[in-house]
Parts: sequence; structure tokens; C-alpha cells
Amino acid sequence: MKNKALFNWSSGKDSALALYKVLQNQEFEIISLITSVNQEFQRISMHGVRVTLLEQQAQSIGLPLEIMQIPEMPSMEIYENVVRETLEKLKKNGVLYSIFGDIFLEDLRKYREDKLAEIGIEGVFPLWKIPTQDLINEFINLEFKTIVVCVNERFLDKSFVGRIIDQKFIDDLPENVDVCGENGEFHTFTFDGPIFSKPIAFTIGEIVYRKYEKPKTDSSNTACDTSATDAFDYGFWYCDLIEK
Repeated sequence: MKNKALFNWSSGKDSALALYKVLQNQEFEIISLITSVNQEFQRISMHGVRVTLLEQQAQSIGLPLEIMQIPEMPSMEIYENVVRETLEKLKKNGVLYSIFGDIFLEDLRKYREDKLAEIGIEGVFPLWKIPTQDLINEFINLEFKTIVVCVNERFLDKSFVGRIIDQKFIDDLPENVDVCGENGEFHTFTFDGPIFSKPIAFTIGEIVYRKYEKPKTDSSNTACDTSATDAFDYGFWYCDLIEK
């Protein structure tokens, strides 16, 4: 009997590759994808992708989707309460494992594992400590397709948002930027590849700029599929994707 697990789905490339590896391994039965969404704007937290496109991803993958509605700029307490309530509900359905696409951020992994342990769920990290250059090469070789939907202005300028990740994109990245954006340099939306029954159709909308204030308390480890670098007071460029 396979172990029941939930999969923390960000909509981006690391999630897609981690899910691919899990499905290939066949150790886990994925009960649900789980994604945090900005309650006010109905967009994926940090990525800014519309919920309608998230729902299309889940349908194409063929897995149920559990959406966590998170208020705009939540406190640690509010965020953690929403996550706890969701996980406790899924645990009643037999879920004992929670799978993430994290690669090398030690503090983020410890935060996740500590919070999961309080509920009696174990964290699983299929991509952990694999060199990011190897991961992005594998992602491209598997013919996944992903578009950059958000860039952190601290690391990248506006020209990088809205681009498809390919070898040219990787070659253009500054030396201080991780090729998988593991430090929060950029976020992506994966729209085709071996885990999808059909590509996700969209058109590219406007490019917008948003600036966030530094939180009053340290919430660097709270946001799904983000990192400590996202917590500072600077802006992000977003590429809006519109459902076809």
C-alpha cells in the first residue's frame, strides 16, 4: 500500500519537477495538491497567477486541488492557523506526508518540518541538495515548459519577467542569481510537460510593478514556495497571465 501524501504545489517549475519525480517513484499516493492563494486578489501567493490557471493545472495533472485562502500580508499567526486547519483536515483522510519542491534552504526546511511535526505529518523533499544546474537541465530535457511570472527587483530587472525558461534565459542570468531562483529571485508558472495531459492555454497580459513593505515581525519562512529574501522592502515585477 502506498503512503498517502499531499503535495505543496506552487504552480512553478520546482514543484513540477518534484511532482514528476514522486509520480515516477510511485512510493506515495498523492491525495491532493495544496496551494496558498491571496484571498483578496485570488492569485497564487508570490507568483501572482490567477486561480483559474491553477485550477487548469490541477485538472490537466489529474489530481484534486486544495486551496488555502490567505489574507493579504498575513501575520505569522494567521498564516499558520490556516495551514494547520488545512493539514489537520487532510490528516483525517490518512495523509501522513507533505511533499515540497525545496532545494537547499536549510532554515525553510526546518521551519516546515517543525510545524509539520506538531501535527504528526512528515516532510518529504525530492529535490533536496541536488545541484540546481542539474535540476534546470533535467527540467528542460524533460520538455517541461515554464514562464517567469515574477522577478525580485533586487536580483533581476523587468526584462526577465514574461520569458520562457530555456538555455538563453539561463545564460542571461547574472552570476549572483541561482538558476532555479531558489533564493526568491524569480517565480514561474509551468504550463506543459510530462505530468500534464494537455498544455495550459494562456495569453500574456500586462507587466505590473508592486512594492511590499518589510513585515514588522520576521515572517521570512511563512510564504509557500518563497524564501527569506522575499521579506525585505523592495519591489517585484509581475507578468499577468490570462486564461484563453
